Amino acid sequence: MTARTGPTDQSDGGGEERGRPAAAAQSGATILIAADHAGFEEKEVLKRELTKLGFKPEDLGAPSCISDDDYPDYAHPLARKISRGDAQRGILLCGSGIGVDIVANRYPHVRAALSWIPEIAELSRRHNDSNVLVIPSRFVSIEQAVEMMKRWLETPFEGGRHMRRVEKIDDMEAEGEANAGS
Repeated sequence: MTARTGPTDQSDGGGEERGRPAAAAQSGATILIAADHAGFEEKEVLKRELTKLGFKPEDLGAPSCISDDDYPDYAHPLARKISRGDAQRGILLCGSGIGVDIVANRYPHVRAALSWIPEIAELSRRHNDSNVLVIPSRFVSIEQAVEMMKRWLETPFEGGRHMRRVEKIDDMEAEGEANAGS
């Protein structure tokens, strides 16, 4: 079994030691961001906003609005980096958000949260320690996407009873890794 590399057990990039709540994202931290063609325009706006807020956006694609691209081509690299602990947080966008959310949540230690209003983005951090924000670009305005991102970045994980619940998710992931192929 591999060691957990989620934001509740690392002290750089917005997380703290295991057993303690992860803080809000720290200015200067790298935030991964990726989108397919449906989320391309919003991704570009969010990258500029991240820079204004003092973050370092790392764009994992799409490099342009390619109408026949496939969302897994962008969701897999982002989720893989979060899963390995190469980055603490990421943002994914696609038309409905559902496809990239499914892809991302297949990776250990990734807690991708599909959000459609700022309150859901905030609760995903506060109660679920989400480390990937998923935005359904065809269903939210650019202004709503920016507000969701800001709330998600500034909200710390509450810990307490929620820590126990997040640990149960990780326990099940470890069990699944141990039983894979049996």
